[in-house]
Amino acid sequence: MREIQSYTMNFGPQHPAAHGVLRLVLEMDGEVIQSADPHIGLLHRATEKLAETKPFNQSIGYMDRLDYVSMMCNEHGYVLAIEKLLGVQVPVRAQYIRVLFDEITRILNHLMWLGAHGLDIGAMTMFLFCFREREDLMDCYEAVSGTRMHATYYRPGGVYRDLPEEMPQYSASEFRNADELDALNAARNGSLLDFIEDFANRFPACIDEYETLLTDNRIWKQRTVNIGVVSPDRAMQLGFTGPMLRGSGVEWDLRKKQPYEVYAELDFDIPVGVNGDCYDRYLVRIEELRQSTRIIQQCIDWLRANPGPVMADDHKLVPPDRAEMKDDMEALIHHFKLFTEGYTVPAGEAYAAVEHPKGEFGVYLVSDGANKPYRVKVRAPGFAHLSALSEMVVGHMLADVVAVIGTQDIVFGEIDR
Repeated sequence: MREIQSYTMNFGPQHPAAHGVLRLVLEMDGEVIQSADPHIGLLHRATEKLAETKPFNQSIGYMDRLDYVSMMCNEHGYVLAIEKLLGVQVPVRAQYIRVLFDEITRILNHLMWLGAHGLDIGAMTMFLFCFREREDLMDCYEAVSGTRMHATYYRPGGVYRDLPEEMPQYSASEFRNADELDALNAARNGSLLDFIEDFANRFPACIDEYETLLTDNRIWKQRTVNIGVVSPDRAMQLGFTGPMLRGSGVEWDLRKKQPYEVYAELDFDIPVGVNGDCYDRYLVRIEELRQSTRIIQQCIDWLRANPGPVMADDHKLVPPDRAEMKDDMEALIHHFKLFTEGYTVPAGEAYAAVEHPKGEFGVYLVSDGANKPYRVKVRAPGFAHLSALSEMVVGHMLADVVAVIGTQDIVFGEIDR
């Protein structure tokens, strides 16, 4: 019988585990991978070039669509860069609200990652559990912005509006009896802060549930332990950030090392791995779910005790009050010009980075003094991780490619901009 020769195989973009439009060209020797060549360019939407054709404030919504699982964190990086150029001071309450929603977004991202990663390598129940909790957090997005995903909630100078005093409630239906309706609305009788507090109190038990299913599961460990190992030095050379870097044992987190907003005032820990394999990166993200819950609880306590403005008092940046706009012609003109022409930003350049759920998300802005950016460049964390895919999978089996793609937490919107 003839020996099997090495052959080339396409993995994706139609593969259910390829995550987005990733196409891998794999060189195989039987079941063992000799090389993996990631092909991108199947999604390109020219986000940066589009942002250069629009006023600064009209591109905030574009940022949501980069990594469409970490929406508000993308906005945060862009808005911070604009604020650096403008020299705007953001009210402290708005900073706490931003941190609160950054951490809600981190949990949303990690739940999506955990559910999809689990499903990819055989743990179907995880997907259903994770999406159960995501629904509550999507409702928080909807409560502040009116939409479940692409919020456009952060604005230069603060946030769009303060946290609402009441939550939307489920209404009666022929499919729900009174007891079911009361149970669904039990946490929705107060404000948004009450709803988030209820979630933060019960979420640690949900994380325990995830760990019961996976952490010591023999099959899960067989699929992730010693798969895709990256040493600390190599992780830094490759430009890894976020859980990919911390999973390799490097304690680097922008929230601690280069604090922004009010992270310096908050108490939380940076989880790090030991072996730099898929299993360690799983453990790091699980612990990040717990640390984000801690941060959310601290933000809730502060926000309850400290009412105040959530937007800078600068009429060049901030639209007039809605009620005023209905009665006053000058306010209407002001609103119209602000949302059509925007505002001019002083000439200069700025780079602002946030600790995005996937790593360092940075935005480099160049202004020539006009109302549109001269240059926009996004530093997406996933791009550096994807470039390491080949060396992470060489020598592993075909099935391990799925585990490595999952552990990288790739979303192609930010990679193929």
